[in-house]
Amino acid sequence: MKRAPLFVLAGTAAGLVGMLSFHTRPLTGTALASPASQTASGSHGQSPGTGQTGATARKSRSAGSASVPAGPAGMRSAVGATEQYGYGQLAVKVSVRGNRITDVTVPVIQVAEQYSQQLASQAIPMLRSEVLSTQTARINGVSGATYTSEAYAASLQAALDKLHVK
Repeated sequence: MKRAPLFVLAGTAAGLVGMLSFHTRPLTGTALASPASQTASGSHGQSPGTGQTGATARKSRSAGSASVPAGPAGMRSAVGATEQYGYGQLAVKVSVRGNRITDVTVPVIQVAEQYSQQLASQAIPMLRSEVLSTQTARINGVSGATYTSEAYAASLQAALDKLHVK
């Protein structure tokens, strides 16, 4: 009977150590890349279009591409900074005509696991819809996808700043 608390305490400590080691292990370059981006980049350890590998690509926050000069009817677009979040990274591309947001896409998204990909595929269309209806980067996050929502809004704001919109 005196050994029961000892077993409970040892089990709790082992479980805590196990959880901490699971959540704090660094991700490799291939763990961050989704299968689609691996195919597009041609290399499993590189971020698409950057030539950076592994930790270097994760540590840097790219500035994205510069804004495109005004095209037909004053249409301009820019890609925001690649934002790191708890489960990967993403960048948002915004298209504007004058000061009106006409389109929002996510050309860069890399996730650590399949669940994160599923979550992003559900949250991103909701975030896009909100941006197009509110015409601003100050949007409400999607419940259950807080980190994705925050990264989306930050990258969107960076793209809008490049275009000198709001």
